[in-house]
Amino acid sequence: MFTPDATSSPTPLNRASDTGNGNSTPPAFTRAVESMHAARLRPEITLGTIRPPQRLAPFSHAIGLEVERSIDEQAAEGDAFGRLILLHDPGAEEAWEGAMRLVAYIQADMDHEVAADPLLPDVAWQWLTEALGGAGADHTNLGGTVTATSSVRFGEIGGPPRAHQLEMRASWTASALDLAPHVLAFSRVLANVAGLPPEGITRLG
Repeated sequence: MFTPDATSSPTPLNRASDTGNGNSTPPAFTRAVESMHAARLRPEITLGTIRPPQRLAPFSHAIGLEVERSIDEQAAEGDAFGRLILLHDPGAEEAWEGAMRLVAYIQADMDHEVAADPLLPDVAWQWLTEALGGAGADHTNLGGTVTATSSVRFGEIGGPPRAHQLEMRASWTASALDLAPHVLAFSRVLANVAGLPPEGITRLG
């Protein structure tokens, strides 16, 4: 799970001696960060700033997305959350095919029937590619993995006897500085993985 910070300001990782340009944040990176927080998401999904990984790029920023459920829904559906990290490194443009790299991670509890489907990883990856295309999130260099796991608890360990989870790890290079479509696409994948109904449809109890 993630704990939002009080601020959404970008986080420079290297000092002046490392970057050679002081501690100033590149205007392009600032614009990209601001656009991430401008994304309009469905009300069941909350967005907050989280601490980004260190030393992956000269500048980085991370957001956490979480599916809000009632206590009864949490017991029935389980948890689902995601992290989307922006890495900015002008020196990596050739390898990344651009200077703005997005790294995504999703983890969600699944019920047995869904988790037992051998095509689940393929379907989850299709959700990502279709969401990026549907949101107009132009990108290049997309890659990643989807893993479905099952665990069995023994002895004095709390929780259900059997648990199933899906994990998605992906990264891609944004083709433009407006990252709101990328955040929107990521939130749609999280909604699908979490089993939320289509927007505008209310699930009956």
